[in-house]
Amino acid sequence: MVDFIADYYKTIENFPVLSQVQPGYLRELLPDSAPTHPEPLQHIFDDIQAKILPGVTHWQSPNFFGYYPSNSSIAGFLGEMMSAGLNIVGFSWITSPAATELEMIVLDWFGKMLKLPEEFLSAGKGGGVIQGTASEAVLVVLLAARDKILRRVGKNFLEKLVVYASDQTHSALQKACQIGGIHPENCRVLRTNSSTNYALSPNVLNEAISNDVTGGLIPFFLCATVGTTSSTAVDPLLELGKIAKSNEMWFHVDAAYAGSACICPEYRHYIDGVEEADSFNTNAHKWFLTNFDCSVLWIKDRNALIQALSTNPEFLKNKASQANLVVDYKDWQIPLGRRFRSLKLWMVLRLYGLENLQSYIRNHINLAKQFEELVAQDPRFEIVTPRLFSLVCFRLLPPHNDETCATKLNHGLLEAVNSTGKIFVSHTVMSGKYLLRFAVGAPLTEERHVNAAWKLLQDEASALLATL
Repeated sequence: MVDFIADYYKTIENFPVLSQVQPGYLRELLPDSAPTHPEPLQHIFDDIQAKILPGVTHWQSPNFFGYYPSNSSIAGFLGEMMSAGLNIVGFSWITSPAATELEMIVLDWFGKMLKLPEEFLSAGKGGGVIQGTASEAVLVVLLAARDKILRRVGKNFLEKLVVYASDQTHSALQKACQIGGIHPENCRVLRTNSSTNYALSPNVLNEAISNDVTGGLIPFFLCATVGTTSSTAVDPLLELGKIAKSNEMWFHVDAAYAGSACICPEYRHYIDGVEEADSFNTNAHKWFLTNFDCSVLWIKDRNALIQALSTNPEFLKNKASQANLVVDYKDWQIPLGRRFRSLKLWMVLRLYGLENLQSYIRNHINLAKQFEELVAQDPRFEIVTPRLFSLVCFRLLPPHNDETCATKLNHGLLEAVNSTGKIFVSHTVMSGKYLLRFAVGAPLTEERHVNAAWKLLQDEASALLATL
């Protein structure tokens, strides 16, 4: 299997980046029931090569520029292998003390790399925990915030609780509200625009809160973002945090995408104001060379999570837990069971070290700068939002400034480049404009891949414009 994976990486550029299969393709290729007798491993490898890989979109390809980074590394592989080999179910300290204690230690390491306030570290009342995804992270803190406010105002006031975020906030917050019983009409999705580079305006937030308080509602949760999915916009944490504090709201910072960049001193200012936050989340599995899944959540008051999520059935009781001597991570998350995920983050931090991780992020940002410069030099294209990290949002300008055909034109360009299989880019819509997103972040991406991608985009744009 190791040889197979190694060969896959050697040949990864030979595959179409975006899978070119049609829906339902695999059912036609595989039997409709499991085998009665064991099959040779080689037959399975043959099937992976012939039937599975054609249906894979190759996120680790150096020509993958869609969505956001989703990193893997040899260090991450090694941690995954060890975790799979030990195969522990570390829901409480007693079930594998090393799993709990290593997680606490490596998240303190990571928190110090980000220069998070000490309240987020495990020596105090807070600490870090690895969740599966940022969606799980925002859900558990929303539940903690909900229960905290209901203990204060009374459980019958659920229908009056209000959540605030911008229209650039990840849809995971909407799902968390649905699960948490927050009434849909009490989820304030506040408009952003190009005047703030799509960051949430403190004035807009203040006005919304004021209107809700006047209407007898209870503001209780604010989610800010550092690196929105569409354009890597950054909300003004310090100003928003002060508004949240003055209204006794829980303040959560979702830095799933861009948080990793803040280990570099020159980007740390993007999380200035995190000291006002109650919780902070970043995805090590996005841009930190740690294989999926590894979403890191820090919280200032661990008891808020525990009160919302703890269960204590008889069969889980043990001396260490009963004496409150240990952390039991089952009470910090939705599921009971959990994998030994801290191993892979530990491996990454030790095998790379801070300096190499900083260089890795800086390299991607420099490649994105180069791509941005190439786009800016071609008058047929427009860069629509400022590049903050390693994402460039741009579009092909319609002939004669005819905005009616702009969406069709750029959708056509997206389809054309992706159907070649040579690269993969994704899109978004901002202020009514259909944009292409070029996200640099795959571990194997080099300058030559960025240049080749730009040439392909130019060629396909020329072909499209020639048909108009």
